[in-house]
Amino acid sequence: MKDLQFKRHRRLRRTDSMRALVRETHLRTEDLIYPIFVVEGEDIKNPVASMPGVHQVSLDHLNEEMDELVRLGIKSVIVFGVPAEKDDVGSQAYHEEGIVQRAIRQIKEGFPSLTVIADTCLCQYTDHGHCGIVRDGDIANDESLTYITKTAITQAEAGADIIAPSNMMDGFVAAIREGLDEAGFSHIPVMSYAVKYASSFYGPFRDAAHSSPQFGDRRAYQMDPANRLEALREAESDVEEGADFLIVKPALAYLDIMREVKDRFNLPLVAYNVSGEYSMIKAAAQNGWVNEEEMVLEKLTSMKRAGADLIITYFAKDAARWLNQ
Repeated sequence: MKDLQFKRHRRLRRTDSMRALVRETHLRTEDLIYPIFVVEGEDIKNPVASMPGVHQVSLDHLNEEMDELVRLGIKSVIVFGVPAEKDDVGSQAYHEEGIVQRAIRQIKEGFPSLTVIADTCLCQYTDHGHCGIVRDGDIANDESLTYITKTAITQAEAGADIIAPSNMMDGFVAAIREGLDEAGFSHIPVMSYAVKYASSFYGPFRDAAHSSPQFGDRRAYQMDPANRLEALREAESDVEEGADFLIVKPALAYLDIMREVKDRFNLPLVAYNVSGEYSMIKAAAQNGWVNEEEMVLEKLTSMKRAGADLIITYFAKDAARWLNQ
């Protein structure tokens, strides 16, 4: 054996402190963005059955949620609304007193240090559940841009720090950027859902946001999970149209796409660790099949390793507690 030649990689793995010294990828509490679902009404804190630990909250419970996030060191939230009324053009999405607009004002008044991101879409607000305006059974792309832009402007007027359009209409970044600039919000960045797949991992979210389509599906505007090059074309278009951040959604099943987007474009990259990815681990942990803490932190670290700068995740509170220990 004395003549055997090989490299001793284990030298750098020998102790906890040695492993920490050479660790390449770091997950921080500041990297996490927590999604919050706000609903009309009073004294509401509805557990989402398919997402253990996640709740829909009314505005009178919203400050409790924000207090907890601040204590944990989480610095960013993304706000989703569940309106009491819906119609065919999603008018509550862009109403000045819409549920998201009121939530944004309340958060910014009570917690000005938090970065508030507004999800900008119509699906929760339309009676048909699609992300745009329906005409003759089809999603009218260009007409939808008008309503989506109106939504972004009212969210910015309410105090949103970042606009995050998730509708996947062609040209949505260009339309929103122009609308924000003309309304005096040239300083507000756009966090684009640039690469959003028509994924089976979204199911639990639709329970939380009450946003299931009432007919058909979203495959005519969300991406085919089999496509890689199309993701790069989508991201490139959004960069050209003025996006400030790029989101890849879902995250776990699309780590390869995240790496390619990060390597290609010099913008902050956001991984959306979606509801199905959350619920699978929660269910397995409740059955005692997996170590939840170890699995979650490994999963979130894999997203950072794949190129994500930030992670939208329902695990943000849990992860922050574990990271703070």
